[in-house]
Amino acid sequence: MRLLNTLALISIIIGLFFMVVGAVGLVRFPDFYTRAHASGKCDTLGEGMMLIGFILYEGMTLISVKLLLLVAFIYITSPTAVHALVTFAHARGVEPWKKGDERR
Repeated sequence: MRLLNTLALISIIIGLFFMVVGAVGLVRFPDFYTRAHASGKCDTLGEGMMLIGFILYEGMTLISVKLLLLVAFIYITSPTAVHALVTFAHARGVEPWKKGDERR
């Protein structure tokens, strides 16, 4: 039981790390496309790792099944939403940042 709690804690900490990295990327990156990449990738991985940690901590219950379905839902919808936003921005003419340009 102690091993599962340790693995759960490690998974939650890794998820929190990726959430913080995504937030820093959202603030530090220069344009919409790189910010969308940072927030999409890091949030999906961070949320997934934290939820997997919660599943390990909870054990085999109905709550764990619901959390697993939530992980699957996030892994499908988050990248799809980021892709749709980036595609729409590209279609509207949002230019990517180039070296030497000002940050937007």
